Amino acid sequence: MQLEVGAIVEGKVTGFTAFGAFVDLEGGKKGMVHISEVALEFVKDIKDHLTVGQEVKVKVISIAEDGKISLSIKKAMEQPKPAYKPKNNAPRRSSNANVWQGNKTVDTQPQSFESMMAKFKQESDEKMSDLKRDSKHGGGYNRRGTNKL
Repeated sequence: MQLEVGAIVEGKVTGFTAFGAFVDLEGGKKGMVHISEVALEFVKDIKDHLTVGQEVKVKVISIAEDGKISLSIKKAMEQPKPAYKPKNNAPRRSSNANVWQGNKTVDTQPQSFESMMAKFKQESDEKMSDLKRDSKHGGGYNRRGTNKL
């Protein structure tokens, strides 16, 4: 049997190291499952998850030029589906959701860019004059950064 990257095959656990487990595959080949590839959750002790002689389903992650085969048990498992499902009444995005449509007035007529900029400039000027007036009448900070007394 010719192994290839991405294939999911069956194997038998034959031994452990501090960093993983060895698995015998069909055709007399042997691969290793790194401890980070054993389960979806954190694995502190591999012996809590696997036993010698246990049949496991593994995915071939890589095959090195020297013949070393890297395997994954967690990638061979079916991945859990996301818990979030949009409700039927959730708003759907249109295909042009990122296209600027302009601000709408009360009567839902689109405003031109020029009129929106004029309104923005007017509001900005009013805010700036309010800030300047407040600073002249004892509010705020002076240029040296200390409070006025």
